Parts: sequence; structure tokens; C-alpha cells
Amino acid sequence: MKHASLILSVAVALSLASCATLEPRRTEVAPAIPAQWPTTASTASAVDVADIGWRDFFVDPRLQAVIGQSLDNNRDLRVAVLNVERARAQYRIQRADRVPAIAAQGQMTRSGGDAPVTEQFSANLGVVEFELDLFGRVRSLSQAALQQYFAEAANRRSAQLSLVAEVANAWLTLGADAEQLRIAQATLATYEDSLRLTEARHRLGGASALELSQTRTLVETARTDVARFGGQVAQDRNALVLLAGGPIDDALLPQGEITDVAAVQPLPAGVPGDVLLRRPDVMAAEHTLMSANANIGAARAAFFPSISLTGSVGSASSELSGLFDSGTRVWSFIPKLNLPIFQGGKLRANLGMATADRDIALAQYEKAIQSGFREAADGLALNRSLAEQLQSQQALVAAAEQAQQLSQARYDAGLDSFLTLLDARRTAYSARQSLVSTQLAQQSNQVALYKVLGGGWHERG
Repeated sequence: MKHASLILSVAVALSLASCATLEPRRTEVAPAIPAQWPTTASTASAVDVADIGWRDFFVDPRLQAVIGQSLDNNRDLRVAVLNVERARAQYRIQRADRVPAIAAQGQMTRSGGDAPVTEQFSANLGVVEFELDLFGRVRSLSQAALQQYFAEAANRRSAQLSLVAEVANAWLTLGADAEQLRIAQATLATYEDSLRLTEARHRLGGASALELSQTRTLVETARTDVARFGGQVAQDRNALVLLAGGPIDDALLPQGEITDVAAVQPLPAGVPGDVLLRRPDVMAAEHTLMSANANIGAARAAFFPSISLTGSVGSASSELSGLFDSGTRVWSFIPKLNLPIFQGGKLRANLGMATADRDIALAQYEKAIQSGFREAADGLALNRSLAEQLQSQQALVAAAEQAQQLSQARYDAGLDSFLTLLDARRTAYSARQSLVSTQLAQQSNQVALYKVLGGGWHERG
């Protein structure tokens, strides 16, 4: 069997020794990122947002349970996981071309006619059509498949991060609308009590028909809000169920209290700007670019000759019982050279297409980085603005409620008109609703910042 060992050793040695590659250097495909894009503050002790587990960021145990359920059941995330498995299998297929394929074959040939019938038995072991990768074509294709696998893995993390953010926003929106519904219901109950008193005073001549109509307007306005927010709560719940991939226990849903809506911890200070390069979508774009770059190497290598080997060693005998006796050994060694001479411009067109794909991937990579910087800058700017808005809105609610109480007392004492009291009630009601909307906006912006900075796919117990 020394011939088989020789054939295999030569093939493997030539394969491993052929490290030449015609891929463009990395410096040729480095993205040009504008220097004016803003970055976040950088400190040596900054916490990497990508290392903050979503269970550490979303602290409400009910929200954690809903996110966990969505990660287990969501169909879009399941498709992303399966795409990773497919890319891994494709890489393994492509990588297998870099090593010789060994095959065994047994054959019996029986022939006859006017001549006596003859039989020939053979058994062979050898290398089947193994390409010597002298110019790195097979290696480049393997590298392209590997980078595509990495890209799909990053896309899966990006899908998971997006799902976590969508579930958190849906859960927070449900809580905010439930709070709006609670405020509308409480306001409706107050206005209905006021309407009964106004009707009684109107019967006794103590209230005008105008005051009665204005009070009824307040009641119907609040009743309309109750119906509207009730419908929004139902829609919010349906959206959350879709994201979670199945029914959600009522105990895991927000009940509408302001404190329950505030389930998100603020981001740590001093986040470095280079954390954006670890965003899953940016990493996916980078690996896609590297895959396209490797395809250029394969397209360039196609211009050069390719050499493939077919070799075998075995035994041949006219009798099956003597197939492996001495003197029956046979061997074959068939090198084949393929030299492209004229193919109608096909090779040059393939190279042009691979180069165009690389340029497209480069533009997409630059866009992913630029979009990340803009989203982070917008989120950070909005974060400070929303904090100031929330503080002002809380002060506004306190002032509006105090004004309503004073106006009610002055109206009861006959010092203010009913119109003044009506305006005070409307202002207080609107201020409470705006406070809930501002709180939701601040929470949603924290979730958006967590997403755009690339965090959220790690899970800690």
C-alpha cells in the first residue's frame, strides 16, 4: 500500500503548501468613515454595553419572563438561527474541498461472446479528482463561506437584539396605555360625580344650562378616551403576544402603575465610541465585506491553470479468491491540467461581478457604521432632552393639580366662574396624560440606546 500512501501524501503536501492567495489586501477595502461623526465619551473604565446582559438591563421580573418567552418561541428568530445552521453546513462543505477525498471501489467485469467468458475482479483505494490549490482558489472559496457563516451568526445576534428591544417597547407601551386608561377611567368617575351634582343644582336653579352642558362635555370627552385607550390596550396586548410567540400569563403583564412602567435601568456613563463597531449589524456587514473580498481572490485564481489529481492503488485478478495475492497489485496516477484560453469573457465578467459585489458590501459596511454613529448621537441627545422634559412635566402635573384644587375651592365659594374650573380640570387631565407619554418616551429611548450601542444578546442568570 505504499503507493497509496505516496499518492495521498503528495496530494496533502501540495494542498497545504499552496498558501498563495489572490485576495485584495485588507487595506484596499478599509472603509472611509467621515471624521466628523460624533462619538460618546470614552473612559478607561467604561462598561462595554455589549457585555451588559439583557436581564441586567431590564430589571422587572415580569418583563424578563416575557422576553425569555419570546426568545424561545419567536418565529423570526427561529429562522435566523436556522440560517446560521445552513451557513455553517455550507462552510463545512466548502472546507471539505481543501482536503483530498478518499474513495474505495470494488468491481467485477464479466465478458464473453464467441470467445470464452472471462471475469476480472478489482479493488481500488485512491484520491478522486483532487484540485491542487496552487493559486488559492479553493482556499478563497472556503474563506468566503467562513465569513458568510460569521455574517449569519452576527445577523442572528442582531435579530435577537431587535427582538429584545421590540418586546421591551411593546411591554412598556402596553403599560403606558394601561396607565392612560386608568387615568381616563378615574377622570370619568370624577366627572360623572360632578355631573350628578351639577344636574341637581340645575334642577334647584343653582347652575345654568351652560354649566350643565359644559360638564356633560367633560364626561363625554373622558368616556371617549376610556374607549380609545381600551382599544389601544387590546391592540398592544395582541402585538406583545405575537412577539412572544404565544399566550402570555396575565401576571406577567404591566398593570398600569407608573412605577411598573419604569422597568429599565439607565445606561452606564462613559460608554466608548468604538463599541459601535461591535454592533451585530456592523459586524455582519464587515464579515459580508470580507466574504466578498475572498470571492475576488477565487475569481482572480480562475484565470490561472488548475491541476487536479486522480490516483488509485489496489488489486486486480481474474479470480475473486486470488484478488489480494502477491502479483495482483495495480496503481494509476492521472494528473489533469486545465488551462483557460478562450471563454468569451466569462472569467473577466466573473471578476467584474465579484469586484462589484465587494464594492457594494463596502458601501453597506460604511453605511452601517455611519447609521450606528447617527443613531447613537441622536439617542444620547434625546436622552438628556427627555430627562429635562420629564422633570418639567412632573412639576407641571403638580402645579396643575394644585391649580385644580384651588379653582374648585374658589368656585365652591363663589369666587371663580365655572369656566375657570373647567379649564383647570382640562389642564390637569392633559398634564397627567402628557406625563405618561413623556415617561414612555424616556423608557423607549433607553431601550433604543441599548440597541444601537450593540447590547442585549448576552443572558445572565
